Amino acid sequence: MGVEQAATEKGKQAARGLRKSAAADEKKVESQKGSDLAKGADRFEERSKSSDGKSAEEKQRL
Repeated sequence: MGVEQAATEKGKQAARGLRKSAAADEKKVESQKGSDLAKGADRFEERSKSSDGKSAEEKQRL
């Protein structure tokens, strides 16, 4: 959930914290990896393939 979509102030704070935590984690992984992580559709394909070796397109054909 996005910060602006949260119903309460506590929810907004939680969303901000989650976003900061995710950004920090991504930065850490990118520094360990030595290159940027894939973004958008490329990231979706990367994650899909890493789980079982098949692309999302191959899974949808089944």
